[in-house]
Amino acid sequence: MNFVIISHALHKTHNGSLYAYAPYVQEMNLWLKYVDSVEIVAPLAKNKEVTPIDIAYQHDNININTIPQIKFTSIKTSIVSLFKLPTILFAIFKACKKADHIHLRCPGNIGLLGCLVQICFPKKLKTAKYAGNWDPNSKQPKSYRFQKWLLKNEFLTKNMKVLVYGNWKDSSKNIVPFFTASYNENEKADVSTKTLDGRINILFVGTLSHGKQPLLTVKGVNELIKLGYNVHLDIYGEGQQRSIIEEYISKNNLSKHVTLHGNKDKSTLKNAYRKAHFLVFMSKSEGWPKAIAEAMFWKCLPISTEVSCVPQMLGFGERGSIIKPNQESIINEFKVYFNDKELYQDKVEKAYLWSRVYTLDKFEAEIPKLLSNP
Repeated sequence: MNFVIISHALHKTHNGSLYAYAPYVQEMNLWLKYVDSVEIVAPLAKNKEVTPIDIAYQHDNININTIPQIKFTSIKTSIVSLFKLPTILFAIFKACKKADHIHLRCPGNIGLLGCLVQICFPKKLKTAKYAGNWDPNSKQPKSYRFQKWLLKNEFLTKNMKVLVYGNWKDSSKNIVPFFTASYNENEKADVSTKTLDGRINILFVGTLSHGKQPLLTVKGVNELIKLGYNVHLDIYGEGQQRSIIEEYISKNNLSKHVTLHGNKDKSTLKNAYRKAHFLVFMSKSEGWPKAIAEAMFWKCLPISTEVSCVPQMLGFGERGSIIKPNQESIINEFKVYFNDKELYQDKVEKAYLWSRVYTLDKFEAEIPKLLSNP
């Protein structure tokens, strides 16, 4: 089977291997076990170093069909991107024509173009992974809404199964609800019981961006410290807001209470989850918040905003906390747990048991069915 992946993910080469963002490649490597050849239509970064959050594809017959990156964030980038569209569309069309199975990665500009091109191949087997928020009531860019409409339109999109995060009302027949995973069955090591005595370790894991609101987490921790609580925040990730966070830490004398670790590999993050009591996740927009699933897997209780499928993951409050994105809500929620330690233990255990059902092994078992009978 010739398997074609159409993706906006930025790829890199190193020592003859092809690399990209680790969670995405980890999942794709499961798919690639069941195909003969792979063609990836995606942008390729030249002279960019591989980072700790990149891993390599695992396949003996893999080829990347390089296309330019496109952006529509300003008038200038939009004009430049419009001139690139014919080249990208032609590359996608050629790849789809040769494909036995077409796999789209959405949402994104390249995924949108793939959604349009796949209409020309109604008889080919297809799958799409919609890694964004499928909630029909969420506020999203028009391009995302259009991709969702096109993917679930069974007249224009034929022979395709669309994998989405969570269960939503009024879904079409080609929509497959699922929860993804980060760990294999053989990684299910026991986790010691965590008590709320002594220092409380809090985590932020994710991009240091405006949308993830890491500064809000830092401010919440600062207020807890002012109230006399023994808490420490570890931040894993990089992004544009790092300098803002560093300035806030310096201004408020938080260097002993907040540590910026930068991007780290899976093993380092796993150890961080195992030591932490809470994950604070105040994201404005999300698809599958892998940090929440990973935290639950290691008895680290999530405190999160009501975004995407998070309420479903947290059992609508039975396996964690769903709060408003403000300092007062963060502080009040911590007070609830500090005053009711049995409630904390109960939720931690429920989150732990739920998350360990969803392993990479379970996801992989479904892939042959998706490849052969969409």
